[in-house]
Amino acid sequence: MTFNSFCYTLLFMGCISISTAQSPAETPQNHSTNKIEFHKVVGDSLELILEDYVRSMELDSVWRTQLADQMYSKHMETVIKDSLSAERVVTELPTELLKERLAILNSKTPFNIEYNESLESVIGYFLKREKQGTERLMGLSKFYFPMFEATFDKYDIPLEMKYLALVESALNPRAKSRVGATGLWQFMYPTGKMYDLDVSSYVDERMDPVASTEAAAKYLKALYTMFDDWDLALAAYNSGPGNVSKAIRRSGGETNYWKLRRYLPRETAGYVPSFQAMLYLYEYAEEHNFQPQQPRSTYYGTDTIKVKQLITLDHIAEVTQTNKELLEFLNPSYKLGIIPFEKDKSYYIRLPYAKSGLFVANEDEIYGYAEDQIANAEEPLPKYYKASDKINYYVKSGDYLGRIAEKFGVRISQLRGWNNLRSNNLKIGQRLTVYPRKATAVVESSPRKKSKSSAKTNTAQDVDFYRVKPGDSLWTISRKFPGLTIEDIKSLNDLKNNQLQPGMKLKVSKG
Repeated sequence: MTFNSFCYTLLFMGCISISTAQSPAETPQNHSTNKIEFHKVVGDSLELILEDYVRSMELDSVWRTQLADQMYSKHMETVIKDSLSAERVVTELPTELLKERLAILNSKTPFNIEYNESLESVIGYFLKREKQGTERLMGLSKFYFPMFEATFDKYDIPLEMKYLALVESALNPRAKSRVGATGLWQFMYPTGKMYDLDVSSYVDERMDPVASTEAAAKYLKALYTMFDDWDLALAAYNSGPGNVSKAIRRSGGETNYWKLRRYLPRETAGYVPSFQAMLYLYEYAEEHNFQPQQPRSTYYGTDTIKVKQLITLDHIAEVTQTNKELLEFLNPSYKLGIIPFEKDKSYYIRLPYAKSGLFVANEDEIYGYAEDQIANAEEPLPKYYKASDKINYYVKSGDYLGRIAEKFGVRISQLRGWNNLRSNNLKIGQRLTVYPRKATAVVESSPRKKSKSSAKTNTAQDVDFYRVKPGDSLWTISRKFPGLTIEDIKSLNDLKNNQLQPGMKLKVSKG
């Protein structure tokens, strides 16, 4: 089915009606009244016009590109180090005035903000050398901060903690550090897993703004409970609670961050001052003549919809006439632009309000269109794997344990333990059991089609037939049998369409 014929089908089925557009003043949750108005047909092209598309909810493309700027988030790592090691930067800010302002901040925040030359140097560094970058962050923060504040308020966390994301990621949800910390709040894989942030070949929930903010709030709350001090909670967020506890012991029991700072890792020593410098700069932005660019929307200018079937961002962009770059921006956790479906796991698509109404009003037809497009695509979608799934890896020419460990984000000792290896020697074709921590590497390493010999290593391939269960689709069944595509199932069973009935017996072996 082509996109145009799909739209005509919706029209004649009455799924899309010609109606008065929803007023921006009406509640956006009332999806049932949100319909597409057909404006005109030119040849085979059907132009869709959404009269109720609120322009203020669109994101300026230049501004959106800035927000997704990976280079700036990496630059922030350098800024933290440079601001710590740089000689005292001279600015137009008198020391006595800075002391007065810091005292005011200290009186109204739960953080221990006190004047010292190190903090003055960091503030001076941002004012003198990073003013343009800081100004840019101030504009970007207006998009995410309302959501951060609502989440932190729920967990009784100081709202000033929102500034932490500036230091962590420069507000880039796809930011990755050199050691693998990922997302707005820079979660490492194990810590993210502790707070239910899953990673798979399709999804990295550490990049999901809402889910990762929720996880960050829970983690910060746990750290505060441990140390009973928000400055130490910040330090522990950066370097781990073990390093902070060790610093307290080495300092003779000090719990004032500024007194035990020299016992902390070097990066952490510059981390809290950078956070406090950001707090100061935001609170006194007008006094320093910052003029940030204003976004035309906030995170609350969007809505989430639970996905009921596998679908791609391409399909959603096409049928809702939404800019794909905007969809990628609003849904950064879907690494390949594919939203999976799992029976016991919920995935969501985030859309502008007007577009979410369109999606909900026509979702059955949209899912049918997506399934048809996937089934008839020239190339099958990459296989779906969890980062914690066990896989079989076959040693290739040039492989060695260190290389394989790096590829999958694991340790050499883990590879040896999983495979009972007594040495580091490997043979070409040797099978290794791996529990990967880099799900993308799993996709790269997993052939779409397996030989009969390798298929025997997977118990699912030993099954000749599969009995269709309620809720099954060709896609969900194909995922149960690695190497089997939707087209394979249709060909093996002489299926003319994608319709399945519970109880059907499907051949799933090509042998």
